[in-house]
Amino acid sequence: MLDGRNAVHSIPVTELKVTLPDRLAREAREAGLLSPKAIQRLLREAMRRRAAAREFLGVADRVADAGVPSLSEEEIQAEVDAVRKARRRRRGAQARR
Repeated sequence: MLDGRNAVHSIPVTELKVTLPDRLAREAREAGLLSPKAIQRLLREAMRRRAAAREFLGVADRVADAGVPSLSEEEIQAEVDAVRKARRRRRGAQARR
Protein backbone atom coordinates (compact mmCIF):
# COMPACT_ATOMS: atom_id res chain seq x y z
CA MET A 1 0.00 0.00 0.00
CA LEU A 2 1.32 3.47 -0.83
CA ASP A 3 0.24 6.48 1.20
CA GLY A 4 1.99 9.08 -0.95
CA ARG A 5 4.95 9.44 1.42
CA ASN A 6 6.12 5.96 2.45
CA ALA A 7 5.66 2.51 1.06
CA VAL A 8 3.87 0.44 3.68
CA HIS A 9 3.71 -3.31 3.34
CA SER A 10 0.66 -4.86 4.89
CA ILE A 11 -0.28 -8.49 5.21
CA PRO A 12 -3.83 -9.75 5.34
CA VAL A 13 -5.03 -10.34 8.89
CA THR A 14 -7.98 -12.12 10.42
CA GLU A 15 -9.63 -10.82 13.55
CA LEU A 16 -10.86 -13.46 15.98
CA LYS A 17 -13.46 -13.23 18.68
CA VAL A 18 -12.94 -15.85 21.36
CA THR A 19 -15.47 -16.73 24.04
CA LEU A 20 -13.85 -18.01 27.23
CA PRO A 21 -15.06 -18.69 30.74
CA ASP A 22 -14.38 -15.58 32.87
CA ARG A 23 -11.88 -17.33 35.12
CA LEU A 24 -9.86 -18.72 32.22
CA ALA A 25 -9.89 -15.34 30.46
CA ARG A 26 -8.72 -13.57 33.63
CA GLU A 27 -5.93 -16.11 34.24
CA ALA A 28 -4.83 -15.98 30.59
CA ARG A 29 -4.82 -12.18 30.63
CA GLU A 30 -2.80 -12.12 33.88
CA ALA A 31 -0.33 -14.57 32.32
CA GLY A 32 0.02 -12.32 29.26
CA LEU A 33 -1.48 -14.92 26.94
CA LEU A 34 -4.17 -12.81 25.31
CA SER A 35 -1.96 -10.38 23.42
CA PRO A 36 -1.79 -10.82 19.65
CA LYS A 37 1.89 -11.85 19.88
CA ALA A 38 1.18 -14.41 22.61
CA ILE A 39 -1.75 -15.87 20.68
CA GLN A 40 0.40 -16.10 17.54
CA ARG A 41 3.08 -17.96 19.54
CA LEU A 42 0.49 -20.32 21.03
CA LEU A 43 -1.03 -21.05 17.62
CA ARG A 44 2.34 -21.58 15.93
CA GLU A 45 3.45 -23.95 18.73
CA ALA A 46 0.17 -25.88 18.50
CA MET A 47 0.58 -26.22 14.72
CA ARG A 48 4.21 -27.33 15.18
CA ARG A 49 3.12 -30.00 17.67
CA ARG A 50 0.37 -31.23 15.33
CA ALA A 51 2.82 -31.48 12.43
CA ALA A 52 5.30 -33.37 14.64
CA ALA A 53 2.57 -35.77 15.75
CA ARG A 54 1.53 -36.41 12.13
CA GLU A 55 5.16 -37.03 11.19
CA PHE A 56 5.63 -39.37 14.15
CA LEU A 57 2.52 -41.36 13.25
CA GLY A 58 3.64 -41.54 9.62
CA VAL A 59 7.01 -42.92 10.69
CA ALA A 60 5.29 -45.38 13.03
CA ASP A 61 3.14 -46.61 10.13
CA ARG A 62 6.21 -47.06 7.91
CA VAL A 63 8.04 -48.93 10.67
CA ALA A 64 5.06 -51.23 11.14
CA ASP A 65 4.75 -51.77 7.38
CA ALA A 66 8.46 -52.65 7.22
CA GLY A 67 7.98 -55.35 9.85
CA VAL A 68 10.45 -53.83 12.30
CA PRO A 69 10.00 -55.63 15.63
CA SER A 70 8.68 -53.61 18.56
CA LEU A 71 10.99 -52.61 21.39
CA SER A 72 10.31 -53.59 24.97
CA GLU A 73 9.85 -50.87 27.59
CA GLU A 74 13.36 -51.65 28.86
CA GLU A 75 14.83 -51.25 25.36
CA ILE A 76 12.99 -47.95 24.87
CA GLN A 77 14.24 -46.68 28.24
CA ALA A 78 17.80 -47.69 27.33
CA GLU A 79 17.53 -45.70 24.07
CA VAL A 80 16.15 -42.66 25.90
CA ASP A 81 18.94 -42.90 28.48
CA ALA A 82 21.57 -43.13 25.72
CA VAL A 83 20.21 -40.04 23.94
CA ARG A 84 20.12 -38.06 27.20
CA LYS A 85 23.69 -39.11 28.02
CA ALA A 86 24.88 -38.06 24.54
CA ARG A 87 23.14 -34.67 24.91
CA ARG A 88 24.75 -34.08 28.31
CA ARG A 89 28.14 -35.00 26.85
CA ARG A 90 27.65 -32.57 23.93
CA ARG A 91 26.54 -29.77 26.26
CA GLY A 92 29.57 -30.39 28.45
CA ALA A 93 31.90 -30.28 25.43
CA GLN A 94 30.32 -27.03 24.21
CA ALA A 95 30.64 -25.44 27.66
CA ARG A 96 34.38 -26.20 27.70
CA ARG A 97 34.97 -24.35 24.41
